[in-house]
This record gives sequence, C-alpha cells and structure tokens, in this order.
Amino acid sequence: MNANSTDNPRGRILVVDDEASARSALQQLLTLEGYEVEAAADGRAALLKLATFEPDVVLTDLKMPGIDGLTLVEQGRVESPHSAFLVMTAFGSVDSAVAAIRLGAENYLTKPLDMDAVTVLVERAVEHARLRRDSARLREQLGQRLDARNLIGDHPTMQRLFKTMAQVAKSNATVLVHGETGTGKELIAAAIHRNSPRSEQPFVKLNCAALAESVLESELFGHERGAFTGALQKRRGRFESAHGGTLFLDEVSEIPMSVQVKLLRFLQEKDFERVGGNETVRVNVRVVAATNRDLLNAVEDGTFREDLYYRLNVVQLEVPPLRVRRTDIPLLAHHFL
Repeated sequence: MNANSTDNPRGRILVVDDEASARSALQQLLTLEGYEVEAAADGRAALLKLATFEPDVVLTDLKMPGIDGLTLVEQGRVESPHSAFLVMTAFGSVDSAVAAIRLGAENYLTKPLDMDAVTVLVERAVEHARLRRDSARLREQLGQRLDARNLIGDHPTMQRLFKTMAQVAKSNATVLVHGETGTGKELIAAAIHRNSPRSEQPFVKLNCAALAESVLESELFGHERGAFTGALQKRRGRFESAHGGTLFLDEVSEIPMSVQVKLLRFLQEKDFERVGGNETVRVNVRVVAATNRDLLNAVEDGTFREDLYYRLNVVQLEVPPLRVRRTDIPLLAHHFL
C-alpha cells in the first residue's frame, strides 16, 4: 500500500465500468495505492468527466451499454490526448483487446482481474502519460523559440540540443551535425533552416555517399554543355538551386578529395565554376553538413582535409543515440505508433 495522500497523489485515475461492485473495488484499491480516483458508470459519463478531470489513466471496461469501451478509447484520446487508456474485458477476447490497442489503448486486462496486475499496469501507464504530458509541455515551450517538428525528446541531452539549435538558427554559421545513422541529422538540419532568416528560401539536400566522384561534383556545382559525355545542356547544381537558402550535405565525410577542394573554396569565397566552365558563379547559401564518422580521425588518416574540417565545424551539434536517452523511448513509441 502507498501512503501518499490525495493532496499529493501518485496520479489521477478515471475508472469506467457499468458494474457498480467492480467500479467500487477498483476505486478503493487505487485510492489505497495513493491515486486520486474518480469513477463513471458508462462511456458517456466518462467523456463528460474527461473535460474537467484530466486523468493520467482511464481504466475502462470494454463491454458497456451505449458508448462502449472501444468508442470511449477512440473519442477519449481526442478529448484527452495525453491520458493513457487501459481496457478490461470479461471475455478474454484477444480480438477486442487488439482493436482497443489499435485505437490507442496502452494495454488490457482480463476479468476476473488480478489486482496485482492492475496496480503494476496502472503505475506504468501513469508514468507514460506524464512523460507524454511533460514532453508536450516542453515542445510547446520550445515551439516559442524553435519549430522542431518530428524531433522528439525530453532527455536533458535533447533539451540542450534544442536550445543550441534555436541559437544557431538565427546565424549564418556553417554547422556540422554529428551522430550515428538514424539519429535524425536531416531533421535537425531542416529545423535549423525553418527557424532561420532563410526559412522562405529553398532547403536543398544531397547525400554525398550515394554518388560517384564525377557525378557528385556535377550535382553540387552544375555543369556546362559538353562538359562530359552525355552533358547535352547546361545544368544548375545544388548550390545554385539552394541560392538564398540552405544546402544540407549528408555524409560529408564521403566527399572525395578532388571535390573537397571546390567545397573549401566555396566556403571561403562563396563562389565556384560549373564543371567544364570558366564563368565564376556566386551564390548565397548556408551549408549544414552531417556525418556519422569522426572527421578528426578522417583528417588524421588523410581522407579529409583539415582546412575543410575547420570551415565546416564552425558550430558542431552532437546528436545522442537513443540508447543514452532511454527515457525518450515511450515518447517516440507514442508519437510513431
């Protein structure tokens, strides 16, 4: 039994069951466990309570007259998006439980209830609901400074990253984003662009690891007609396409040395020549680069220019992998499922 009083409850629970005895037993159990508990005899009454009670967890029977448990889950998640829903069924129906989970329920229990299982699942659901609520509050606060759509996380490392991004976005500084594959480096680059003075201009991206050396140079800087076999007409490169905006270079560590020279010149002089041309082209482009490698190691082994490294690494953003911010896993699961 938990000794917490209702002045400082462990969480807020709404119990919904048309059977008075079951409703009363659950209300008594969860109150003794330290939760603030309210009850409703049917789905309609529960929906009315959601408008004022704002529970962390809704524990509802599936089989009820009128608005049943499935409908309550579906409509309740709209009324109270940060609440977790646990469903109960007297029939042990896997199909009904799966349907409820697809609608957004967190888990299910079968009747007759195992009260130990009830307390464990409720405690877990309260924790997840509060994580979602805290994350939403954080994103709302950050949203006043940073449009960070699809970037999920309230771990301290992510909060620090968001704050740095908000500061960096206001400048024209070149940014190097470092992180493992799958950590969201492109999302970060896009967020920096959206929150910058360049937000109304193009955001152009290029995966430097996906192209051969000759193709990569042409993709970046464009080419003149006749520059090589198959070059039947003049073509603009990504730098010209990104004029006024931001160019995101993913896997920048894979750029070959010959192309690194031209990239370095652009970062220094803000101009270049198209492949096969003599005309100097000037564009106004901010570069955000990303890599999953340690570029200093690449400098040491001779595969990456040191001067280019320092030109790219004016501001470095380190993106933490999920394994070091495990508290964000429930938030990500809720967002994507």
